[in-house]
Amino acid sequence: MVSVSVLNDALKSMYNTEKRGKCQVMIRPSSKVVIKFLLVMQKHVLIKSLGCYNIGEFEYVDDHRFGKIGVELNRRLNKCRVISPRFDVGVKEVEGWTTRLLPSRQFGYIVLTTSAGIMDHEEARRKNVGGKVLGFFYWFEFT
Repeated sequence: MVSVSVLNDALKSMYNTEKRGKCQVMIRPSSKVVIKFLLVMQKHVLIKSLGCYNIGEFEYVDDHRFGKIGVELNRRLNKCRVISPRFDVGVKEVEGWTTRLLPSRQFGYIVLTTSAGIMDHEEARRKNVGGKVLGFFYWFEFT
């Protein structure tokens, strides 16, 4: 079976792993987009570490095929999804997408691919750039 979206497979495996109550997942195959999406998640402390379960280190495991990434989840991941097709979003339209996709303004991020790289919607708003929507993720913390 051919994989249509590597990013979709990666996010679904993370979501399913969290629903099973596990905290570690091995993502295969890998791509640059998956790695950068996970780096955005890691920036928001949703993922403890990337790589071969080495805390604080990012290591891409090259198996001479498609590659693997080991991910250790840090928080409870409520939802992470890919938006397909990748819709164009201008700077002024980001607010509408956040209200449509995220449950609240306090938590969750939309990940965009822009001319300045892959980043979340808040960073894109600060840099005043638009782009295409890759996906979104959010979690809920009990305090």
